[in-house]
Amino acid sequence: MSAPGARERDAIAHVREAPMLANTLAWAGVNSGTGNLAGLAEMAERLVGAFGALPGTCRLIDPAPAERVTAGGRVEPIAHGRHLHLIVRPEAPVQMLFTGHMDTVYPIDHPFQAVTELPDGRINGPGVADMKGGLALLLAALEAVEAVGTPRLGYEVVINSDEETGSFSSAALITAAAQGKVAALTYEPALADGTLAGARGGTGNFSIVVRGRSAHAGRNPEDGRNAIVAASDLAVRLAAAKGPGLAVNPARIDGGGPNNVVPELAVLRVNFRPASREEIARAQAVIDAAVSAVAREHDVRIEVHGSFNRPPKPVDAGAERLFALVREVGADLGLAIGWKATGGVCDGNNIAACGVPVVDTMGVRGGAIHSADEFLIPESLAERAALSALTILRIADKGRP
Repeated sequence: MSAPGARERDAIAHVREAPMLANTLAWAGVNSGTGNLAGLAEMAERLVGAFGALPGTCRLIDPAPAERVTAGGRVEPIAHGRHLHLIVRPEAPVQMLFTGHMDTVYPIDHPFQAVTELPDGRINGPGVADMKGGLALLLAALEAVEAVGTPRLGYEVVINSDEETGSFSSAALITAAAQGKVAALTYEPALADGTLAGARGGTGNFSIVVRGRSAHAGRNPEDGRNAIVAASDLAVRLAAAKGPGLAVNPARIDGGGPNNVVPELAVLRVNFRPASREEIARAQAVIDAAVSAVAREHDVRIEVHGSFNRPPKPVDAGAERLFALVREVGADLGLAIGWKATGGVCDGNNIAACGVPVVDTMGVRGGAIHSADEFLIPESLAERAALSALTILRIADKGRP
């Protein structure tokens, strides 16, 4: 543990003057649910105005094509908002990546739209923790780093518009930005007590379309092929694959119709949470075997859509070094930094899969995310911005975590 030097003290002082709470409140006032394209466009322009004040090239990138399966079994494109991409000093010898997301889980018609201050001083509002506050402190940290001068450091910032639904239209952008980086920081919220996420499992989401044959339920049911029954059988078989390293959640079956008609269509939605790449392979084998058996035994056609879009994120040697640096910086700031494994996923999973050490909960302290009780602890803005600024400066000075 050591006291911050003059340069670091200057960065901390700069952070304390940044309008992080004002930015958080203003940005949380914009509904930017993943499907609200108008709100995302407004949010993107505001972020370009803010992050565009940093040196380098800041622009909005069109989303890559993405698809979804409708309740009727059709595959159709999904529209997404544009993604912010900032590149600063790409010729510098030390390169880092910073990521965040501008979208929230609250659609335009969700009842949770207002920001309020709670009696204990916490801020309750849509996206204040996840992650409008994180974006505000990232901006403050980078402004502080630029203010004290870091010619050896170059970096990219990616703020996507679809993280909450899997980053399907931004994954390629993040992967490209991760190349050649010595470390990455992502601004998902920490827990209320400051605990960071360590190892993460992966995730895979699938929509499995089952096509049977309709028939009269009373006159000739034997001529039908019941897609609902087949989909249910498939759900049970997939659920049976769960184990210590694999959670399986058949979440929904779309389909069916009048009681007197054998249903010819069903769509099974299922989520997998593998703890390792070996569990991904096992899950894929289970899917293949179950689909083949159900198709044969129920005489139905089955189409599988989806993928394991978030690989598991272990804490490897590189991540251990980065976490150790963050803990060291925290100690110098009087903060106790700890971390623990979590079942949640984020863009940190994809960054780690590129071989880049990442700490993906460098955002505010808060909690109850994805609910109308979401809250931000406002004093954590300056606290965590200082943590980021000093971490970045030390990586720039050392050339690595």
